[in-house]
Amino acid sequence: MSGIRLKNHTIGPGHPLFFIAEAGVNHNGDLGMALRLVDIAADAGADAVKFQTFRAESLITRTAPKAPYHTETTGSDEEQSWFDLLKTQELTPAMHEAIIDRCKAREILFLSTPYDNESVDLLDELDVALFKVASTDANNIPFLEYLASKGRPIILSTAMCTLDEVIASTNAIRDAGVDDLLIMQCTGSYPAPIAEANLRAMKTIAETCQTAIGYSDHTPGNEAAIAATAMGACAYEKHFTLDRTLPGPDHRASLEPDELAALVATVRRTEAALGDGVKQVMPCEVINRGRLRKTLLASRDIPAGTVLKPDDVQIKRAGGLGISPDRYHDTIGRITNKALAKGAPIYLEDVE
Repeated sequence: MSGIRLKNHTIGPGHPLFFIAEAGVNHNGDLGMALRLVDIAADAGADAVKFQTFRAESLITRTAPKAPYHTETTGSDEEQSWFDLLKTQELTPAMHEAIIDRCKAREILFLSTPYDNESVDLLDELDVALFKVASTDANNIPFLEYLASKGRPIILSTAMCTLDEVIASTNAIRDAGVDDLLIMQCTGSYPAPIAEANLRAMKTIAETCQTAIGYSDHTPGNEAAIAATAMGACAYEKHFTLDRTLPGPDHRASLEPDELAALVATVRRTEAALGDGVKQVMPCEVINRGRLRKTLLASRDIPAGTVLKPDDVQIKRAGGLGISPDRYHDTIGRITNKALAKGAPIYLEDVE
């Protein structure tokens, strides 16, 4: 489960979580908005900003009905067909190049999800670092094989999938020659109910498919992000927008700029809290270890040559002075080689 190896990143176990800020189609077909989204993602500290690359003619029929959340956010099919909506959200090759240039200037990785073979070719020509596959193509075996033929790493989202479908897609990608693979648990609803995030499916996928895993998050709030990070997600993805009130299908379920920055910071703090798993005294504990732990003290004035009995010893905090109480049984029964005043710390050198 080595994950994905890029020029400047390794995405996988033992490496920092790879945070993908999902711009998607929240640019509304406007290059200026797209460039602002790049800046917001970079300012927030995301590792990558991801868009979507498609030609409506290759993606959808002119009569395909909208998904329910599309009608809620963009009106009925009669008001605007899904095909016509997608046409307003296409990015031209020139727009891609401008976005990539901005990403390079802001030192954030450009990613995009292709939805058709022509878009795969375009992104390949633009030398993208990896392909991110939308959940809607998770069972599209011919498309996955075409993607894999390019030889680039793949991140596969798996909303609306059964485990058998995930296994089949994983095998198709590997059989086509791509081993640099990460699979993301995802729930295909916008927004998705937190109770249906099913984060434990990440472990099932990792164990079954022997891949690095991540989480593509459509839930409201930060709880799923924190939990996914704590559970070992190697990559995490969240939609964001300039303004949730903008027209368009995905703005409603997206983070605004300050929320994106706060979430990136939260995920990084969660990572830091996980530590390395080695149980040890932490640097911030060193002083308290001495101040708060108890030691062995004389409970009375004890003459030299006394065989120490339990009644001769008390255990209290004394600023770390004296024998640790985990040596209590080693100390009782030993003979003092000097007189000890009541309340004095007992040291190893004080007993024979």
